Amino acid sequence: MNEIDYKKLFTEARKYFSLEWDYTKLTAVEKLAILLSAIAFVAVVIIIGMFALHYLFSALISVLAEAMGCTWGANLIAVAILLVLLLVVFAFKKQLIVDPIARFVSKLFLKPEDNE
Repeated sequence: MNEIDYKKLFTEARKYFSLEWDYTKLTAVEKLAILLSAIAFVAVVIIIGMFALHYLFSALISVLAEAMGCTWGANLIAVAILLVLLLVVFAFKKQLIVDPIARFVSKLFLKPEDNE
């Protein structure tokens, strides 16, 4: 009778670990899908934002060129504005880029499961 109990216990333990492994794989796939969809969303937003910024600065250059009567001066002003924006982003990269990404990834992978 003892031998049968060990076989049953071994079979049940094997089923349990198999189910846990399947659960781990499903959880990993879910987290990866969320992460990849967030990356794709950010990429689309960046691309659309770049087009919008391009048209905004084209309009700004046109207005400045008309007001100044000098196209190259208007372009220099637009470039200066872009360089200042770049410096601001570089100066605050931790607050603007690194921290939000770290927060998102840590919440995604380290949050406690609701059903546990």
